[in-house]
Amino acid sequence: MYNSKIAGLGFYVPENIVTNADLSKLMDTSNEWIIERTGIEERRHIVRGQDTTTSMGVKAAKIAIERANISKDDIDFIVFATLSPDYYFPGPGVLVQKELGLKTVGALDVRNQCSGFVYALSVADQFIKTGMYKNILVIGSEVHSTGLDMTTRGRGVSVIFGDGAGAAVVSRSTDDSKILSTHLHSEGQHAEELIVKAPGMGGRWVSDIVADNDPNDESYMPYMNGQFVFKNAVVRFAEVINEGLEANQLKVSDINMLIPHQANLRISQFIQQKFGLADSQVFNNIQRYGNTTAASVPIALTEAWEAGKIQKGDLVVLAAFGSGFTWASAIIRW
Repeated sequence: MYNSKIAGLGFYVPENIVTNADLSKLMDTSNEWIIERTGIEERRHIVRGQDTTTSMGVKAAKIAIERANISKDDIDFIVFATLSPDYYFPGPGVLVQKELGLKTVGALDVRNQCSGFVYALSVADQFIKTGMYKNILVIGSEVHSTGLDMTTRGRGVSVIFGDGAGAAVVSRSTDDSKILSTHLHSEGQHAEELIVKAPGMGGRWVSDIVADNDPNDESYMPYMNGQFVFKNAVVRFAEVINEGLEANQLKVSDINMLIPHQANLRISQFIQQKFGLADSQVFNNIQRYGNTTAASVPIALTEAWEAGKIQKGDLVVLAAFGSGFTWASAIIRW
């Protein structure tokens, strides 16, 4: 059995900044309304024709590969987490292989929404541990802006989400730096509390939507039962963090940095208070990027590392909760 570590990190966000004031021109909302409910002040939206889920993932990946001090030819597997692929199929993993000019390595797509990156990291960790691969590229990337209802009808969701990508190179560890454990859970009975129903068997196919041409059809728009999601999130976040600590005989006081999925600043603040963590022990950037789903953990992790808030030997905890419901944690000795 080998150990794995995060050897390199990178992220990319579009240059196009969309503020709460910008959104107030499109819908009945305000800067105060959005900040009070989410903590978000601005987010990034792609300019169509300039960025895609894949292209952003590739840009983040190039940075991560360089920082890992390896060549792109050293990558022997790709795991790509997203809910917003460029195409309905194929997934973006193979497009990354093409754009980076990699050998005919395997490419796996993960569809676990907000928990996607931690799930993908867990997959990479297991492949490294078994000795099957040496250097795995893990990407979380999302384009939400093209699928949001930017009117008052959709404001409960559309003010939350942003676009961006984060990437990590997961490699064999030769020292004490390693992913100690990962913990994955799901509860499908709540799937429809945070969902996009169409196109698909659970909703309506594209042919139905086109044939009906119904301006009131909302089956292809994101739906979120916000209060229900919040109540479940704060419980599952705490559970899965504690699960990871207990599995490694660690205590809350051992945490140097908690990187929570950036779903809502109020959720992160609730968890921070519940665990009694200082501001220096929790990293949030949702204020500037919104919720970038599968990209949120790697973007935040990269920013925290770039800012010098994560040092070798630190105990880093990643945690996420989202649609499915799915939730996950990773306990890392940096």
